[in-house]
Amino acid sequence: MDNLLNIVTGISLFISFFLAFFMLIVKTKHKISNRLFAFFLIISAVDISEPFISQISEGPSNLGMFRTTLAFLQIPIFYLYVLSVCYSDFKLKPKYLIHLLPFLVSNIALIPRFYSVDVASKLDFIINRQNMIELQLTHWLFHIQVVVYFTAVFLLLRRAKKLYLENNSGGNLNSYQWLFQLTGVLAALYVIVIFKNIFKFSDYPYISDWIKIGILMLQPFITCWYLYKALNNPGLFRNIDSKLKLVSDFPLEEKTIKPEILNEDLLKLKKYMTDEKPFLNPDLKIQDISKEINVPVRELSVLINHQLGQHFYDFVNTYRIENAMQILKDSSKSKVTILEILYEVGFNSKSSFNTAFKKQTGNTPTSYRKAL
Repeated sequence: MDNLLNIVTGISLFISFFLAFFMLIVKTKHKISNRLFAFFLIISAVDISEPFISQISEGPSNLGMFRTTLAFLQIPIFYLYVLSVCYSDFKLKPKYLIHLLPFLVSNIALIPRFYSVDVASKLDFIINRQNMIELQLTHWLFHIQVVVYFTAVFLLLRRAKKLYLENNSGGNLNSYQWLFQLTGVLAALYVIVIFKNIFKFSDYPYISDWIKIGILMLQPFITCWYLYKALNNPGLFRNIDSKLKLVSDFPLEEKTIKPEILNEDLLKLKKYMTDEKPFLNPDLKIQDISKEINVPVRELSVLINHQLGQHFYDFVNTYRIENAMQILKDSSKSKVTILEILYEVGFNSKSSFNTAFKKQTGNTPTSYRKAL
């Protein structure tokens, strides 16, 4: 069993470090997010390296304990990674150093009775771990951190998706689904780790050992899944400005538009969409239309998202689908493929086109064309 664990751990470490190395050297304008993800992979790799660390040092050691406390850095780094891929204006700031606090607190607490004592005292500390307030503090702090950070990540993703829908018309929401899935898988993994820690300090420590073995066996598959998804979703959101506000966050007076202004802006908007066809631009943003029709972004956002009851994303797609329907009805264009049509009307992915088309018409583009 030990040999198998060493082999699996070695494979996991190789994949993690290889992917981290790739993320660090690949040429891209998204260097910060790539470095954060690489750092996350490296910390995760160190976290699962316990079988190798135990072979290097006999018995408990400062290196082994420090490796354990590095787990406090994993989730904060992942949170910053999600921030960086959601918002185009993300920058590392001194205020983010606060995320180091749990890691520092846990290590400072371990100095008097672990880091600064001899090997015999370290061994006694580990044997009597159930009575050691430092380890109890560390474990409770870790569990609280897991709950707080994953709640924050899911709320962040929810807000980012709403901001994207209210201000953008391009891209593919599958990237959001991947980021949500990634967070969900990671959250599930940490829940398993919490159960492992609970059993470790119970009367059934052997259950903790079996859970640890299961996690090590899963690690290579999860890392490969990270790699596959990351390479297939390089764009993610990336074009959301963190300074943007949701319409629901606007003061009540800003969401109330006078009827005469509302009608004037609505006519102006519809005329521009019909005459100029800006929806043909796959990267159209609400700011682009605001500039062209001379209506403030906030007022236009309230008009579309609040008054018309649509996200900007759906509003623009309505015009794209109507244009696509006209092409599909045109018998002279019967040879034009669905793929050519979706690019022609402003979509940039087949899945988003099919989803929007079925949402508006109840049919897929292919079935709609056959029914004509």
